[in-house]
Amino acid sequence: MIKIQDVHRNYRIGDTVVKALRGVTLEIEQGEFLSIAGPSGSGKTTLLNLIGCIDSADSGEIFIDGEAVSKKDKKELALFRRRSLGFVFQTFNLIPVLTAYENVAFVLSLLGYNDRDIKQKTMLLLAEVGLEGEEKRLPSKLSGGQQQRVAIARALVKNPQIVLADEPTANLDSKTGGSILKLMQDMNTRYNTTFIFSTHDPMVMDYAHRLLQLHDGMISSDERRK
Repeated sequence: MIKIQDVHRNYRIGDTVVKALRGVTLEIEQGEFLSIAGPSGSGKTTLLNLIGCIDSADSGEIFIDGEAVSKKDKKELALFRRRSLGFVFQTFNLIPVLTAYENVAFVLSLLGYNDRDIKQKTMLLLAEVGLEGEEKRLPSKLSGGQQQRVAIARALVKNPQIVLADEPTANLDSKTGGSILKLMQDMNTRYNTTFIFSTHDPMVMDYAHRLLQLHDGMISSDERRK
């Protein structure tokens, strides 16, 4: 599903060139539950951003469903992200003036769904992530774990091929983080959605079916567990 070939990504900070990724080659299949781990500066967030078409490689190529990402223009990339990718962030990134329901429904309205389908899909996902009855609450009235559940519902409501989660447990206590990971694991099983995490949390690594370790912008290990 995702094929990464000899990808390099450099950043310039003043006169210094930081080599974030140094020739990463990797294949990820549909339905994987994969964690990209490594210390700060290892390149894990850079790799996640490249897969998510938020950033672009300096050299090498990324293919998703056989299509080269570099061949798409900005409009095509924006449409691809909107339709096919879901994002879950450590800071939740919910719209503060919108309710839980509205934060999820907004995604479908952007895709042109009619009101009936928006309501049906949104209510179903909120119920599946354990937020039935909380639809009218603003993010400020929800706990951190509940906000992350809204973010997961928002990511999944459009049935994306891939969900990218950047440090999804970083702002949660261990019990809440565990319940969030179990929820995403259940969603992975139910929908065969590909989940890719960027993390340094050992608990996230333990949940992963495949653990990719990065060090200094290169893959140091690739372990399939389940």
